[in-house]
Amino acid sequence: MNDVLEVRNLTLQFGGIVAVHDLTFDVHRGEFFAIIGPNGAGKTSLFNCLTGIYTPRGSVKVLGQEIVGRKPNEIARLGVARTFQNLGLFDSMTPLENILVGRDVKMTAGILAGALRWPARKSERAARIRAHEILDLMELNEYADTEVRALPYGIRKRIELAKAAVMDPELLLLDEPVAGMNREETEEIMGYVSLLREHLGLTIILIEHDIQLVMDLADRVLALDFGQMIGLGTPEDTQSNERVIEAYLGVPDEPMPAESRTVS
Repeated sequence: MNDVLEVRNLTLQFGGIVAVHDLTFDVHRGEFFAIIGPNGAGKTSLFNCLTGIYTPRGSVKVLGQEIVGRKPNEIARLGVARTFQNLGLFDSMTPLENILVGRDVKMTAGILAGALRWPARKSERAARIRAHEILDLMELNEYADTEVRALPYGIRKRIELAKAAVMDPELLLLDEPVAGMNREETEEIMGYVSLLREHLGLTIILIEHDIQLVMDLADRVLALDFGQMIGLGTPEDTQSNERVIEAYLGVPDEPMPAESRTVS
């Protein structure tokens, strides 16, 4: 199957407010797919639909399986992992412990394991081995046993990526992974994202306000405004799309400047 994600006529409404309106798009296996739009465009609401936090109307399929109406942990077991704008880490735990929490979704050994215990122990050993492999890949071994609260912000961001990657997901959703970072930190984190993509064969969906970053990395870009699709295509298509330019800058007759990096 070439499409990891299939979204059809997706609509999310809160009372009289339509957060996502009739979205239809696919994400191909191995693709780096970006979602852009001004604040309030519906980007995070869309992610919440894809991960079971919200239950929308329409259809969302992951690897051909319908996920609308499923619980977040069920969707995670299908192979969907996510990072958040605000770090989803346990500050009093170590990076290793946090990553093992991320792996927990893979450790459902079932009734037989609960009765016999040895399959569960085997699963726990495999989880620790995989956690250490991801720590090594993300160059986090030296911090493995340090409480997260004592670590710099950039390292904690890396830990959150590792926590998602240890699930061995089919689809990784990144919600503004470089928010609050300077250019050097941004390049470092996105370097690790690229490393994960290469080593794990990930399909990635990125929400990001940094336009230049999106244009540099994305295979395709979905542009939203007020929950509606206003563009879908290559970065080149997006940069010349008058509706996208207008949504960001309010000046449809001027090209989107390359230096326009953030949108409030």
